[in-house]
Amino acid sequence: MEKNTKNIIVFAEQVDQQITPVAFELLGKARELAEKIEAEVVAVLLGWQVGHLAQELFSYGAHRVILCDHPQLEQYRTEPYTAAFSAVIAQLKPQIALYGATSIGRDLAPRIAGRIHTGLTADCTGLEIEAETQRFLMTRPAFGGNLMATIVCPDHLPAMATVRPGVMVKRLPDPSASGELINFDLDLVENQLYTKILEVIKKETSTKQNIQDARILVAGGRGMKSAEGFQILQDLADALGGEVASSRAVVDAGWRDKSGQVGQTGKTVRPNLYIACGISGAIQHIAGMEESDFIIAINSDSSAPIFRIADVGIVGDVFKIVPKLTAAIQRKNQ
Repeated sequence: MEKNTKNIIVFAEQVDQQITPVAFELLGKARELAEKIEAEVVAVLLGWQVGHLAQELFSYGAHRVILCDHPQLEQYRTEPYTAAFSAVIAQLKPQIALYGATSIGRDLAPRIAGRIHTGLTADCTGLEIEAETQRFLMTRPAFGGNLMATIVCPDHLPAMATVRPGVMVKRLPDPSASGELINFDLDLVENQLYTKILEVIKKETSTKQNIQDARILVAGGRGMKSAEGFQILQDLADALGGEVASSRAVVDAGWRDKSGQVGQTGKTVRPNLYIACGISGAIQHIAGMEESDFIIAINSDSSAPIFRIADVGIVGDVFKIVPKLTAAIQRKNQ
């Protein structure tokens, strides 16, 4: 069997000719890993008439970009994308392959793993190279987030992982960066596995900022008692120029939309300021926000786990403290 190269490939997911942000996060992590094993980072870009996106991938860390430009790849469909990406892997023989844990990445990665007979570790929160052995270590939550499992795939390559958006950190883009653009020849022939897209229905876009992009988040948990209780958090977020987020318990109760959920089953966020109100701090929630630059926790329970990671902890009634905090900020802003 031909030996695999040390290349690290990253699925450069694009939708409507826009690179999905998690691809830039993966390029940053891939560069970090590549430096430890003296490898190259290769972004694989699939689509139709998307070659102009290559420069953006170079600026975020790709050494090379493999372009699979074909009419059958204009919109995501499982079979042509699987066939194209599997063909790239067969030719390049990389050591590691990374995908974003988006709806597309979660559909594509396991199909490729099955086709090329390798393993896949899903929803990773940590990727490292073991110093002594140079093995690729993939860490993910297990047993409901109560422990972290580190997985290796030594016998079948490439080792593949999906990573949730927001977990890894983007490199600062370098607009002057350059690299090698390789056009990959494809012979995609429709078969019985091909689906047909009859209509694309765009989801209505919210006027609110994505919580993963927000620099300030005011998050509420079960301690807010009701959907109406979140109004005081919205007032505080408005005063600070931030957004409102929530825990899973709040979403399960129907008080807030899942798009604002932080945690293991929600989104991973890294704001400059995270204010946790009425959130006890279950490990599943902490996994999604512990990398915030500064954390303020407000809770009536002095033994709440959230205080263990908070930079500032306030023990008291959130319904008394938050309005006073909002009023003080509003006075300062006048």
